[in-house]
Amino acid sequence: MLTVEQVKELVGNINDPIINVPLSENDGVVEVSIKEEIEHVSVKVAIAQLGGQPQLDLQMKIVEALKENGANTVGIRFEELPADTVDKYKGSSSDQPQTIEGLLSKDNPVEFIAIASGKGGVGKSTVAANLAVSLAREGKRVGLVDADIYGFSIPDMMGINERPGVDGKEIIPVERYGVKVISMAFFVEENAPVIWRGPMLGKMLNNFFTEVRWGDLDYLLLDLPPGTGDVALDVHTMLPSSKEIIVTTPHPTAAFVAARAGAMAKHTEHSILGVIENMSYFESKETGNKEYVFGTGGGEKLVEELKTDLLGKLPLAQPSWDPQDFAPSIYQETDDLGKIYQSMAQQIIEKTQ
Repeated sequence: MLTVEQVKELVGNINDPIINVPLSENDGVVEVSIKEEIEHVSVKVAIAQLGGQPQLDLQMKIVEALKENGANTVGIRFEELPADTVDKYKGSSSDQPQTIEGLLSKDNPVEFIAIASGKGGVGKSTVAANLAVSLAREGKRVGLVDADIYGFSIPDMMGINERPGVDGKEIIPVERYGVKVISMAFFVEENAPVIWRGPMLGKMLNNFFTEVRWGDLDYLLLDLPPGTGDVALDVHTMLPSSKEIIVTTPHPTAAFVAARAGAMAKHTEHSILGVIENMSYFESKETGNKEYVFGTGGGEKLVEELKTDLLGKLPLAQPSWDPQDFAPSIYQETDDLGKIYQSMAQQIIEKTQ
């Protein structure tokens, strides 16, 4: 098993991606701990700038170096170097990466649409993915940001297996069903927990907007984390303006909790585009009877409270799967729910033109 000194040497030989000096030279290896019984190495690293592709590349280099030398699992925490240390090494400002602000510019005509919910488990990510695909089927140029940092699931739902490309300092999003997709899932080890703190997550989200080559978009949808926590607030703060769709189930309690997400949008001066009620009922194929498994009235209650429109009600139903082009959560245009999603996409276009 690796010793603390060996870990410090291995990590210290890797360059800080921003100021291009070994981490050992700028005291970037802050802390090392080892759990020998499970062969786990934890490292705390200080770098010149948090967030973005450079940090992600460094993370992968550290993990690779430690695993190649005997570590079974690796945990990494990042912090920023003191400003005077960065100034000492960084050289002229012309050498620093330039920020790409086009997408967040107030002059950019793209419509930001945030998909939010008061709690988890209401199908918010499924709604976000299918609305994005439905808008693309209407001929719109669509991007989708999986901003549900702790519960990212969009790539799996859409059947995405590849990862984004990199061209210079820009990340190239993955395209599926005509939708350009970026997600935290692309940048972490499979099934690894995300244990970053709020400020770092906020910077990561900012990089999704500023360092991804989105091209010209009509709509950029964001699958927000449930609730009104730091990440959702960061997104609302970053965007020059956005419209929000609130997802709820028919249960009155779910609608009560979802109202908080709507209130947050209003407090941050973003408008509410409408409400979608998911899991509204189950319809038997044999009898045609509808069973209201999760109760009734939640969508209407939320619409009344938020003074907005009910865009649609989605029953419980599985999509038609194509084994040759597998995407487990995407409904086909011929599916009953696919038709409902298409109708909601048309309403969104009408409301935003």
